[in-house]
Amino acid sequence: MGAYILRRLLLMIPTVFGIMAVSFLITQFAPGGPVEQALANISGQNASLTERVTGGGGDMAAPPQQGQGTAYRGSRGLSPELVERIEKQFGFDKPPLERFGMMLWNYLRFDFGESYYRDISVIDLIKEKMPVSISLGLWMTLISYGISIPLGIRKAVSDGSRFDVWTSTVIIVGYAVPGFLVAIALVVLFAGGSFWSLFPLRGLTSPGFDSFPLWRQVLDYLWHLVLPIIAMALGAFATTTLLTKNSFLDEIGKQYVTTARAKGLTEGQVLYRHVFRNAMMLIIASFPGAFVGAFFGGSLLIETIFSLDGLGLLGFTSVANRDYPVVFATLYIFSLLGLVIALISDLAYMWVDPRIDFESREL
Repeated sequence: MGAYILRRLLLMIPTVFGIMAVSFLITQFAPGGPVEQALANISGQNASLTERVTGGGGDMAAPPQQGQGTAYRGSRGLSPELVERIEKQFGFDKPPLERFGMMLWNYLRFDFGESYYRDISVIDLIKEKMPVSISLGLWMTLISYGISIPLGIRKAVSDGSRFDVWTSTVIIVGYAVPGFLVAIALVVLFAGGSFWSLFPLRGLTSPGFDSFPLWRQVLDYLWHLVLPIIAMALGAFATTTLLTKNSFLDEIGKQYVTTARAKGLTEGQVLYRHVFRNAMMLIIASFPGAFVGAFFGGSLLIETIFSLDGLGLLGFTSVANRDYPVVFATLYIFSLLGLVIALISDLAYMWVDPRIDFESREL
């Protein structure tokens, strides 16, 4: 087991390197990089960014630690000295390979530099947005799995019954409706849109939250999460429920279940002593992707609709603005987290089924 874990940890190094290298290469050919945007804004398209780039006077603001992206393609009539100063500010005065090497060296030390367009370090910016994503992802995962697994087992046991039919209908309809449409409907119905104003529409806490007693803080926090979690959980709820049902149905039809029943074991003993362990393998296998997706990738529209400033919205705005330090830092962190969770998932296999031998497994 120790040798397998060590191999997996070592394999993470070339995997992350490949992800960062491909992403860095793509940005070299992406038009409209930060230098081009800065020069365009200095030409008069955006006075506010001109102030940011020139420091409000004629002097350049302090340069970020490093830059990644496409070089400027044309000076648009501006002086070469100004173009050179802006390229130096964003770190584009160095060759691409040198910039990539500096980025990797800094990232190994978890030094992500500063955002191009915000006066804050990247790591502080991520920490600032993290509570929203943690709240949405963690609660959505716990609720969807906590309901989906028992419901999927019940549907498998009563396959073909009236309960199975009507719950499948509700689940499929819920899965077919996009989460953002559900979010809009919830806002209209319950957040003061056109009917009732039962739930808040902005943020995770109410004004004056810090002065509330603990019990009221907990209730206020959960109160703000109700509508976003409902909107996000429908798709994951349907997928996990049907996956659990099909996995249990497949195991229930196998020979060892018939043998266990012939030995006189009760249905509960057969289901939870034998079937549960084998059927849960597929659920565990799907958990890392579902968890990472729920945590970081699936909340952009929900965050926008409910005015929640989390990592999903941060990632979108960073890509749109070519804020490469934020883009690459979040990509690096999420890649590491995904690989670690995948390893934890493999170790959970052994906990569920000790017959699995990782030492003899080929990577």
